[in-house]
Amino acid sequence: MAAAKTNSKPQILYSCYYARSREGENFIPEHVFSYQIAGEMIVSDGRTTKTLKAGEYRFSRRNHLAKFVKIPPEGGEFKTISLFLDQEILREISNEYNIVSEKKIQGDAMFSLKPHPLYHSFMTSLQSYLEVEQKDNEVLFNLKIKEAVLLLLKVNPELKDILFDFNDPGKIDLEAFMNKNFHFNVHLNRFAYLTGRSLATFKRDFQKIFQESPGHWLLNKRLQEAYYLIKEKGKTPSEVYIDVGFEDLSHFSFSFKKKFGIVPSSL
Repeated sequence: MAAAKTNSKPQILYSCYYARSREGENFIPEHVFSYQIAGEMIVSDGRTTKTLKAGEYRFSRRNHLAKFVKIPPEGGEFKTISLFLDQEILREISNEYNIVSEKKIQGDAMFSLKPHPLYHSFMTSLQSYLEVEQKDNEVLFNLKIKEAVLLLLKVNPELKDILFDFNDPGKIDLEAFMNKNFHFNVHLNRFAYLTGRSLATFKRDFQKIFQESPGHWLLNKRLQEAYYLIKEKGKTPSEVYIDVGFEDLSHFSFSFKKKFGIVPSSL
């Protein structure tokens, strides 16, 4: 369960989970500055897997794919505060302070930030703001977001080249990207964007490379991977269906039986 006092496009989000959770889209659309209050989060971006613990600060990079497992402490709740640093506010800061990105930074989708007294004071001050509806206080919350960005630049100045890189992803090798990232549960328009293409161009290029539609290819690829994990690695259907990109177990089981003629549990 998640609790948050936000509008439809929250800038500051307080999340609370009472049970282990792997929900949510696997795409990070905006930079996020977060503080882990209680519990742990396991993050995998396809290259590395990290465990972020209570008391840690983290930075999530926009335009990245990642899977999240949220784990509450024994007998307690998973709690985190996240600030979404959207492009509009970052552009305002860039223009106001004449801050620009000077080089392209590659790296993980999410990484830890060293604790700092300024971070602690800032996150503590946010507790009272969470009692205020954001919908009618956009100016107030914009100021808090700007404050967070300036704190990040002061404590971690190397983030400048990440925060103020406003470029969209460039065109990349579609075949290599899809074979590496098919297990992320995102819409086709996300895959298209991350490979530097419009949705129409993505579908056209995909058909040329794989000789079938993206939807059909993704379904078969995910089912084949699931079959391997269950048959050869001994995993259960409930363990693999999210890992290979399905949203729910019933849809996975139905699709699996339709393709292989047997239910996944029979393996």
